[in-house]
Amino acid sequence: MKLGAALIRLEDGILVLVLLLATLFPLADAVGRPLAGFTIPGGAAYLQQFMLWLAFVGGLLATRAGKHLGLSTVELFAPRWQHLGRLLSGAIAAATLAVLCYASINLIAVNRLQAKILPGGIPTWVSECIMPVTLALMAGIFAWRASERWLGRLLALAAIPAAFALGLIPDQVQALVWPLGILILAAVLLGAPVFVAMAALALLWFFSDGTPVAAVTAEVYRLISSPVLPAIPLLTGCGYVLAESGASTRLLRFFRALLGWMPGGLAVIVIVISAMFTTFTGGSGVTIIALGGLLYPMLREEGYPEGISLGLVTASASLGLLFPPSVPVVLYSVVAGSRDQIIPADSLYLAGLVPGALMILLVAAFAVYQSRRLETQRHRFALGELGRSLWGAKWELSVPILVIVLFMSGFASMVETAAAALLYAIIIECFLTRDLKIFRSLPLALVKSAVLTGAILILLSAAMGTTSYMVDAQIPALLITWVKTHIHSPLVFLLALNILLLIVGCLVDIYSAIVVLAPLIVPMGVAFGIHPIHQAVIFLANLELGFLTPPVGLNLFLSSARFGKPLTRVYSDTFPFLVIMAISVLLITYLPDLSLGILKLLGTYQAP
Repeated sequence: MKLGAALIRLEDGILVLVLLLATLFPLADAVGRPLAGFTIPGGAAYLQQFMLWLAFVGGLLATRAGKHLGLSTVELFAPRWQHLGRLLSGAIAAATLAVLCYASINLIAVNRLQAKILPGGIPTWVSECIMPVTLALMAGIFAWRASERWLGRLLALAAIPAAFALGLIPDQVQALVWPLGILILAAVLLGAPVFVAMAALALLWFFSDGTPVAAVTAEVYRLISSPVLPAIPLLTGCGYVLAESGASTRLLRFFRALLGWMPGGLAVIVIVISAMFTTFTGGSGVTIIALGGLLYPMLREEGYPEGISLGLVTASASLGLLFPPSVPVVLYSVVAGSRDQIIPADSLYLAGLVPGALMILLVAAFAVYQSRRLETQRHRFALGELGRSLWGAKWELSVPILVIVLFMSGFASMVETAAAALLYAIIIECFLTRDLKIFRSLPLALVKSAVLTGAILILLSAAMGTTSYMVDAQIPALLITWVKTHIHSPLVFLLALNILLLIVGCLVDIYSAIVVLAPLIVPMGVAFGIHPIHQAVIFLANLELGFLTPPVGLNLFLSSARFGKPLTRVYSDTFPFLVIMAISVLLITYLPDLSLGILKLLGTYQAP
């Protein structure tokens, strides 16, 4: 037990150290470049290695914590099917990760022959050894957790040699592609992580073609070379630092003093506060978990019925994904962009301002209407209290301002802005408000953010192999041909897209949906003359709606668990807000100037 605890502390310590280094390196360049033309020698190369470590050590941490991204469908099955799914997913995960471990060793052997050296004399292949080490440990954890009985664990381990055997019989694998693919899909429906399914499918397809499996792990380098990828862990860390502090209480006091006098003022405050936290935490469910216990009782105390209170808190937590510095926007830019079609994150942020505000305004208008009908309590406006609450929340309110000013001014890149936001949040919560202890609670907050970061990056790493095979097999081109054959109107295509994304959004977490679907959907939209920026906003707005879509929208489950309410009750209470948000999504879809108008006004609009 002592050894296990020591290994856990080591793993957590490595992640915190790597995340802090990934913060300091871009900041050193951002500060040194304008002052003395100083940049850290090889800083970009080291930052790529930091991303590699965050992906794989973070993936190991997510495996240990059981926090990998998966479908919500497992809750629909009876317990005995869940046990079967646990064994099946554990076996497939152990086999897949063991093969990836072998593939990464082969890749390192090739890279070692190239003799690449990082500044300071460290061979690149030494850093890359983190891949096989963590993949082997993850395979062991999945096999161990496949069952509480030794027989089940041995069956999971037996899947490893079976998977290696497939690589020896490529001709026979071609006949097994469909049966094994269906088995992988069943494992995902029963609880297997999405990244395992993506990697397993990629390996299966490469096996059937006789392609070396090292091609899957080689795609990781295409991922970590993305110039905006480091913004994802940095912005996630910033959001978790704020969420673990007393920021929510200070912000709530300020907005209550500012808006509490108006009809439905508290409801509007709940919407604004929730949207702010969702913006920083990326729709990961933190808003409901962290703020639900604060916001829901306040609504009940001021006379809001239980149903409206529950529905409002649940729905509000899905808003805010289109505003800076939302992580899904950065992820979409990384995944959906290509050499032929670049989708910059700054343009996405600008395009999302009006649609994001529209969704908030429509939900707020409905909440105000309900409040007036119920004649809920208002608070007398007091200028003194407004000033005191503003002073108390000044630091948290300055975080989004810092992000917007740094990024939109061109002074700092996306990654440098994200690094500044994380460091600024740490300074605020550790040294100014002193909500977090730098050696105690701060590392815990950063480790929590690393769980989500690791889940996202390991998913991206696995998806790169699948995407590579699809491109080589010309699957996107085939899909475009099929869609254009059966759908002739751009309006009908957009409606079909809305329906597809609504279904996907309620089944899959937002990060998985972006990774899997965005590369396929972007070329389809271009084929119908839809601007990629507009389509990106449609994509993200639909996924916001998916959080609330029965039967398995993520926020529905989180709200049911957080407040101890039956799922059917949560369904009915959130349904009016679901309808309001669906109307806003349709407006965003069929009025492209809501997304593109601000780009045209600023002169940054570019025709596709």
